[in-house]
Amino acid sequence: MKQTTKNWLGAVALVLGSSAVTGAVVRGTAPSNNPVMEQPAAVMPASVAAPAGLVDLTSAAESAVGSVVYIKVTQTGKTQRVQIQQSPFDDFFNDFFGFGGRGQQPQQREYKQPDRHAAGSGVIISNDGYIVTNNHVVGDADEIEVKLNDNREFKGRIIGCDPTTDLALIKIDAKDLPAIKIGNSDDLKLGQWVLAVGNPFNLTSTVTAGIVSAKARSLGANGIESFIQTDAAINSGNSGGALVNEKGELVGINAMLYSQTGSYSGYGFAIPTSIMNKVVADLKVYGTVQRAILGVQGIDVSNWIDSEKAKGNDPDLDVVEGVYIDKVTDASAAEEAGLEKGDVVTEFDGKRVSKMSELQEAIAQHRPGDKVSLTYKRGKKEHKINVTLRNTQGTTKVMEEVDLDQMGVSLKPLSEEDMKSLGINYGLVINAIRNGKMKQAGASKGTIILQVNDQKMQTVEDWEEAVKSANQSTDRTLWIKAITPSGRKVSFVIELDEN
Repeated sequence: MKQTTKNWLGAVALVLGSSAVTGAVVRGTAPSNNPVMEQPAAVMPASVAAPAGLVDLTSAAESAVGSVVYIKVTQTGKTQRVQIQQSPFDDFFNDFFGFGGRGQQPQQREYKQPDRHAAGSGVIISNDGYIVTNNHVVGDADEIEVKLNDNREFKGRIIGCDPTTDLALIKIDAKDLPAIKIGNSDDLKLGQWVLAVGNPFNLTSTVTAGIVSAKARSLGANGIESFIQTDAAINSGNSGGALVNEKGELVGINAMLYSQTGSYSGYGFAIPTSIMNKVVADLKVYGTVQRAILGVQGIDVSNWIDSEKAKGNDPDLDVVEGVYIDKVTDASAAEEAGLEKGDVVTEFDGKRVSKMSELQEAIAQHRPGDKVSLTYKRGKKEHKINVTLRNTQGTTKVMEEVDLDQMGVSLKPLSEEDMKSLGINYGLVINAIRNGKMKQAGASKGTIILQVNDQKMQTVEDWEEAVKSANQSTDRTLWIKAITPSGRKVSFVIELDEN
């Protein structure tokens, strides 16, 4: 069998740890049951049956194409310090001519990488300018330009990104936009006609047709995934575009493809609206996704049975569909509910679960603190329990994104002269400070940050990534090692949960 490779559609091939702004926290009341469509969109006309029983997709295409935008992104080239390699003859000739080469510090020069550009697609979901796209399209962007189907152009800003589902929410300042009608991806049937709308190869407003080839497909690309598989042709640049049904309703966000060549060769994959709705609602209200965690690691029952047979075993679970629990996380909702290794989850909150991707999709529609019902088999006996879901920190509290502005510092890399005088070769100096978490912890202007949570601080991007990682960690704490301008060692501890 020929090996296939995964290719991101229009993926922005950007350096990790970029300084893309993720937006301030939007605080407000809890979102409604249908938060994506807070402003009603025009009802799209249903498809019409064409002669000979064919499905007429013209109305769906015409209504959807106006809601799909072209997104151009720019990542500003980063400035790096490059150490100049000295010739082995430098010491000899420098000494010979009296330049005193021996004992000199290696030379360093600054090098600015060129700006990088890429493009993708997005879908207007509300008439006041909210647009859904993929995280891999805009997550590392420093500048975002959005071009509408009517050729108007706007600057876009990031409201929030979620790498775990590869979704992002951006906003443009515009009104009365042609928002798409949101459909229910759960209602899709195998063999149902769908359209992929996007901007492949910079060919704007392109529509292709196909059928739903599979549902709840897991590819191991994202932390949470339950892809809609379709044979509608999608290519580089379709990322973030719309997958719509024959009524012109949005049922998925196109995200990736399988290909041996990097272009369309059979199947594309879209993130279902069942996952998108919850992610978008959280990003709008909280600035970050309120992700519910059950606390289990598992595998499809069918795959577990196959693996056991390959070992020469004769497994008998009395069930051939479901999720086999391989591990229960300590202090998790699952452990509190009494789940154990070897249990098989068959229903989640009244919804039948046949594989791991379906369980992930079901959990992804909930928030920490939600109480759900769960059906599982232990041995050959069925059990039904209630479980209170938790967040990644093991609590039911609302998690808020810590904006970098809340740290209250402006940083820049230490100069070569300062590094030489202090006997160090990396560090970030605080060149401005105001009221914020760093000042409250005791830092002051001139303090040189060396490490955050054991990560060396060589660039401002290192600092931004350290804060982001701590915000998503279990203890939400920054352990900072630093020195003063005089060379005295100091340390700071910042609890991100504290106001």
